[in-house]
Amino acid sequence: MRHAAEQAVKLANLTLRAQVWGDETAPPLLALHGWLDNAGSFDRLAPLLAARFRVIALDLPGHGHSDHLPIGASYHYLDYVKTVLAATEALELRRYTLLGHSLGAGIASLVAAASPACIARLLLIEGLGPLGDDGSRTLQRFRDAMTRKDNRRPLRQFRDIEQALSARTIASGMPATLARPIVERGLIAGNGGWQWRSDPLLTRGSAARLAETQVQALLRGIRAPTALLLAQPETSYLPGAPMQARADCVAGIAVNYLAGGHHLHLEHPQAVADWIG
Repeated sequence: MRHAAEQAVKLANLTLRAQVWGDETAPPLLALHGWLDNAGSFDRLAPLLAARFRVIALDLPGHGHSDHLPIGASYHYLDYVKTVLAATEALELRRYTLLGHSLGAGIASLVAAASPACIARLLLIEGLGPLGDDGSRTLQRFRDAMTRKDNRRPLRQFRDIEQALSARTIASGMPATLARPIVERGLIAGNGGWQWRSDPLLTRGSAARLAETQVQALLRGIRAPTALLLAQPETSYLPGAPMQARADCVAGIAVNYLAGGHHLHLEHPQAVADWIG
C-alpha cells in the first residue's frame, strides 16, 4: 500500500493540511471528507487510485490537522466552498477531478457549481448539495445561533487511542478497523491522555441553511460529468425521494447504489475505486 505524504496548504487566513498520494505529474484528484472526519477517511481508497491520480485529501478547516477558524467565524457550507476554492488556487489546480463524501460531497457540489470550468469530473459519495431548509425550524435555528456563546469547551479526554476508537465506533456504527485511520488522525496527545483535534464549534448548528429551492438552483449550475454513489439500504438522513429530486437537477448525472453503510469508500474501497474508474 502506498503511504501518504503530508502537505501544508497555506491560505491568507489559515493553514490547511492534506495527505497526498501518487505522482506529482498525474492528473489531480481533490478529495473532501465528511463532517467530523478528516483526510484519513480516504486512507483505504486513495492508494487504489494513486496509479492514475495525484490524490490530495484535504483536512477541512476545524478538522484533522488543519487550523481552526477564529472566534466569531462560521463553519457554514458557503464558507467551506470559499476555502476549498482558495485551496485549489494555492495548490495551482487548474483542472481536476473532485471527490466528496457526505459533508464533502455537499461542498464539492457547490464548488462544481461555482467553478464549472475547473472540474473534469465530479464524484459524490452519500451526498449531493448541502443540508437544505424546509422552513419548519428556521426561526428556532436562527435564535439558537444568535444567543449561544461561542466558547470552545475542551472535548472529551481519552486514556488511550483504543478508548477513543471505541467511542467513535459506538457513535458511528463503523467497525474499528474502518474507523481507525480517521480516529488516529483526529487525535492529539496532552494532559496524560488523548482528545479530539476537531474544533468543538463544529458540533454547533448554523444560524441559517439554504432553502431547498436555492440548493436545487445551484445544482443546476453543475456542468461537469457527475456520478453519485449511494448506500443501500438508504441512509436515514438521505431519503430517496429528495435525493432523486436533487439528482434530477444535474444534467446527465449517473446514480449508482452499493450495499453498505455511510462510509462506502472505507467499507468497500475496491468497489468504489472501480466505480471511479
